[in-house]
Amino acid sequence: MAREALSMDSVPAATALRVTINRRRKVVRLAFLGPFSQGRQGAHWYAAHHALARLLSAAANATVHAYVYDADEGEEVIAYGNGRRVGGEKVVYEDAELPCPLEELDDEAFARLQSRWPMGHLAYVFGLTRDELLRIPQAPLARVLPLEGTAAGSEADAMAALEALLLGPALPRAETDAG
Repeated sequence: MAREALSMDSVPAATALRVTINRRRKVVRLAFLGPFSQGRQGAHWYAAHHALARLLSAAANATVHAYVYDADEGEEVIAYGNGRRVGGEKVVYEDAELPCPLEELDDEAFARLQSRWPMGHLAYVFGLTRDELLRIPQAPLARVLPLEGTAAGSEADAMAALEALLLGPALPRAETDAG
């Protein structure tokens, strides 16, 4: 299925998938890694490529959020459900409506304003602060899974790494009289 999703969005070879989690809020972030997904160019690439989010929303029968964050330009969140777009919002910073000139806003007022922008609202939905959501890519609970080529290793190794990340350390089983 991964190769099918990749071909839908014309992802070049030599790609990987970075899986990052916030266990406290049960948030899983998936991000393609490759030359096409880095920096400002990467933000624009993500704005146009949502096949994985669409497919996951249909396969998992859950809402999947795709987001784009460019600290200099703007932010966008798009929600998918059952393989279709079901919502979304975008803010281009230079066009954002402010209650007063930017230089008159103190840090607290600006933070309240940002909490109503797409990334702030998504953070609220997940039970996180905006800052926590924006820091998820640097979270210590992460794995990079190669998607193709010899570096991909065996599927069993990839599954074991993914299970360890998502499920955490195995808890000891309770002993019963049945053994």
